[in-house]
Amino acid sequence: MDNTGKEKEAMQLMAEADKKVKASGSFLGGMFGGNHKVEDACEMYARAANMFKMAKNWSAAGNAFCQAARLHMQLQNKLDSATSFVDAGNAYKKADPQEAINCLNQAIDIYTDMGRFTIAAKHHITIAEVYESELVDIDKAIAHYEQAADYYKGEESNSSANKCLLKVGHYSAQLEQYQKAIEIYEQVAMSTMDNPLLKYNAKEYFFKASLCHFIVDELNAKLAIEKYEEMFPAFSDSRELKLLKKLLEAHEEQNSEAFTEAVKEFDSVSRLDQWLTTMLLRIKKTIQGDAGDLK
Repeated sequence: MDNTGKEKEAMQLMAEADKKVKASGSFLGGMFGGNHKVEDACEMYARAANMFKMAKNWSAAGNAFCQAARLHMQLQNKLDSATSFVDAGNAYKKADPQEAINCLNQAIDIYTDMGRFTIAAKHHITIAEVYESELVDIDKAIAHYEQAADYYKGEESNSSANKCLLKVGHYSAQLEQYQKAIEIYEQVAMSTMDNPLLKYNAKEYFFKASLCHFIVDELNAKLAIEKYEEMFPAFSDSRELKLLKKLLEAHEEQNSEAFTEAVKEFDSVSRLDQWLTTMLLRIKKTIQGDAGDLK
């Protein structure tokens, strides 16, 4: 389908909206329904933005939504302004990730100012995901996941906060910030182990905390595992704990073959994901004379 007609129409609407904004700023325009002209312009920018979207001109759509957002702010329509900034961010995501982040940050400022912390948290997650997948800036992704978690906690949305914290733990361990990762995994494990629906997940978080301990220090790992068994008896019967004990034994004996065998056995039942594979390789590399793989 040819959308060039839509794009032309959108450009005409933008030009008309610009005229209305200029007219509202003039002395006579201000006297004779200046706000009315600005409201009309808002509507025109939004219509133009949707036409640009149909034509898949994402940058132009983002720009038009931004114009509408700024005018809504001028009219003190804070909620409409925030919504338009979010629409702008969603359009820019497809063309200009950094500009998408700028728009979403402006929406967040409005939402937090209005005390809408849950919706602000949701947009912090969107920004974190853009940093993860588009701009590949993991430190910034972590910062936005942390901010989202803080806002969710403040609103007593603990399950949503934990999801964000687990992302922070995941990336902190990858960046070798093991102490931070350990604290997060322990915190989330403790908050889920008393929940009948979520307690099954607690063993996974204690397992991940144990691996982070193991990379730092073998003795630390032993002490942590004992503590986790006391805190959460269900951990004692888990396959994860059996694997940890075999790995500790192999590590003590500096036996890389036994280490690999234990990992393979575990992997044949529960497939290891990329994160677990990375952590296990880091532990295995501390065995003397190790080749540094899990084959």
